Amino acid sequence: MTHVNAWAVNAAGGALERFEYDLGPIGTDDVDIEVDHCGVCHSDVSMIDNEWGMSQYPLVPGHEVVGRVAAVGDGVTHLSVGDRVGLGWQSGYCMHCAQCMSGHHNTCGSAASTIIGRHGGFADKVRAQSASVIPLPEGLAAADAGPLFCGGITVFNPMDLHDLKPTDRVAVIGIGGLGHIAIQFLRAWGCDVTAFTSSEGKAQEARDLGAHHVINSRDPAAIQAAAGRFDLIISTVNVALDWNAYINALSPRGRLHFVGAVAEPLPVGLFPLLFGERSISASPAGPPAMIARMLDFAARHEIAPVTEHFPMSRVNEALDRLRSGDARYRVVLDRD
Repeated sequence: MTHVNAWAVNAAGGALERFEYDLGPIGTDDVDIEVDHCGVCHSDVSMIDNEWGMSQYPLVPGHEVVGRVAAVGDGVTHLSVGDRVGLGWQSGYCMHCAQCMSGHHNTCGSAASTIIGRHGGFADKVRAQSASVIPLPEGLAAADAGPLFCGGITVFNPMDLHDLKPTDRVAVIGIGGLGHIAIQFLRAWGCDVTAFTSSEGKAQEARDLGAHHVINSRDPAAIQAAAGRFDLIISTVNVALDWNAYINALSPRGRLHFVGAVAEPLPVGLFPLLFGERSISASPAGPPAMIARMLDFAARHEIAPVTEHFPMSRVNEALDRLRSGDARYRVVLDRD
């Protein structure tokens, strides 16, 4: 039996408290990770607060895990004890459906989430299926890599999925935990990058991260002036905006792609989509092979999330910092 010391919430919106549990015998295809660092994502807050109606308590959040392999099942041959690895939103797949067999594990109907119906990485150990555990490449700082396993792959996915070209003009809505990574990826990809932000204080920060242009998203005239400009707009926000204005900013055959979880229905007009052959799409985190490519890309171009660090024992303070909206730009828990 593997004993785990963790931090769990026992009711929606509650504070996290110390929690202990046993993982049981390790499965043939399982990997136990000794957690060194774990990012704190807004999705963790959504699960803590049961915003999506799927939380089960006690709940141990944490799905941006970086650590070292502590144990492997008898069937695991590609990972060894001591390997430096990471784990993201998904922790297992059926490995036989059409989605898995075609490399789209993230859309497997039986995919297991790291923190839905199981305990995550706000702990000293976490267990996952070996296919979901990804080795970290050399040159990637382990302390700051955790957010790449959710925030990073979430914004990298549409770039890879939709065959983004280095000559494309791309805009990012929202310069926060997701958007600040997206800007760095897009600049390294070779794109002309625009940041839409409602924060005057983030305008120069967006340029420092790699944005060529910044547009005030509170200024309808400025958005209107960008009509027809963008091949791709990635929305990272979780609030409703004037989506028709952003659709109008797309070039013909341009795409408005959502990675931020907006709960409200999208009130959009058909004709700007129809006459411009424009499209709307969305995506979750990516499959294991894409996560590995994303990590290699980040290491090659020396891209890293901007992080603030807290010891795991100050997890509630870290969550308050994330909820405040003042974090720059991702919060990471370090094992005490």
